[in-house]
Amino acid sequence: MCKVFDILKKILLILVGVVGVLFVVYFWNLDQKLLGWAYKQVNLIFDRKKVDQVF
Repeated sequence: MCKVFDILKKILLILVGVVGVLFVVYFWNLDQKLLGWAYKQVNLIFDRKKVDQVF
């Protein structure tokens, strides 16, 4: 019976940790900041390419 409680305790600690990380990401709006950085990097890559213009 003690092993069952140990497993449940580990699962509960993992879930609390995941919820804590998700709360921090939500609270500081880190997902939008990460996407903003990613968009800047993508734009730097694609702005360097020459554009084929067809008239």
